[in-house]
Amino acid sequence: MPSENVVAIPAPVYPPGTRIQSATCETHGEYEQKVYSVLGRDLKSGCPECSRIRAEGEEARKQAQESQLLRMRMAEKLGAALIPRRFMDKTFDQYVAKTAEQRKALNTCRRYAAEFVDIAETGRCLLLLGKPGTGKTHLAVAIANEIMATTTATAVYRTIGAVLQAIRATYDHTSDQSESQILSSLISPSLLILDEIGVSKEKPSDFELTTLFSIINGRYEELRPTVIVSNLDAKALPAAIGERCADRLREGGVIVIPFEWESQRGKEGF
Repeated sequence: MPSENVVAIPAPVYPPGTRIQSATCETHGEYEQKVYSVLGRDLKSGCPECSRIRAEGEEARKQAQESQLLRMRMAEKLGAALIPRRFMDKTFDQYVAKTAEQRKALNTCRRYAAEFVDIAETGRCLLLLGKPGTGKTHLAVAIANEIMATTTATAVYRTIGAVLQAIRATYDHTSDQSESQILSSLISPSLLILDEIGVSKEKPSDFELTTLFSIINGRYEELRPTVIVSNLDAKALPAAIGERCADRLREGGVIVIPFEWESQRGKEGF
């Protein structure tokens, strides 16, 4: 019969001069107490079970503080994101995808969010284009919410109309921000969502085109990705934003998702 391997457990090693004596904890009973002689004084160890409970309590308090800090940072992110109340809680799971085209749009946006750390290194942009009421803004905001919840990235949502109005307000001194501050707030976030591009049937003004170029070019230079949301299709978009903007959005292999199905407003899931 083969002999069993016996593993010897080494005895604990204590500093020279350490004494072991029996002690009693009022809560946990007897335990081995270590007595260390330091500079002529005896230092005694406490109950190991009490020490374990204190350490676990301290770790729990630390985790609670970290969780509270994360919640505060997330609240700050959401506040700075300027996402409208109607869309601020939108997620990928809430998007109802019944057709192959809808599932493709959903999966592409999910992948964009999942790979955002790499995308942020290249500034690769995303265009959500097509018919109104098809869930473009829902998916764009879901991307923003996902990356803010899972990474250190920041995101900002703005309609082009709100941006133009804010900048115009700086000209008659009715704003507490300067034009450069507004532009900086749109260039600096990790992700910018620009919605309602090309909603007007009129030709865009020089002011609109100049403002759009300042934003998109500023982000292009800093390799920061932009999500464009528009009811226009890919052929009509360049006329609404200017060819220079379109050219910068294409850099790095822009992702274009067409939303060709009928409006889902008033139907379950949007």
